[in-house]
Amino acid sequence: MIDVRWRRRVRRGRRGRPPKPIFIERTPLMNRFIPVPQGSPEPICIELPELEVIRLVDLVGLSQEEAGRRMGVSRGTVWRLLDKARKKLAQALTEARPLIVIEKK
Repeated sequence: MIDVRWRRRVRRGRRGRPPKPIFIERTPLMNRFIPVPQGSPEPICIELPELEVIRLVDLVGLSQEEAGRRMGVSRGTVWRLLDKARKKLAQALTEARPLIVIEKK
């Protein structure tokens, strides 16, 4: 009889496939949005791909699949970026916190 034990595999270090690049059509004209009056000085940082997916889905009106094709990523990645971006925008608006657009390296 063979004794088989299952172990959960743990990723160590930077193994695995490198992430795909995300195509950004337009960079924003401004990188800071500061409310007046300001509620908390602690800023919320939104990444450039998150801002691009908000622009494509909510402003331009594309579906998540169409936005994914234009950005060169899957629909699931678009959904995750959109979810994170909407939460950050809602937090910045309701708590009157500054919003800073950062470029992820």
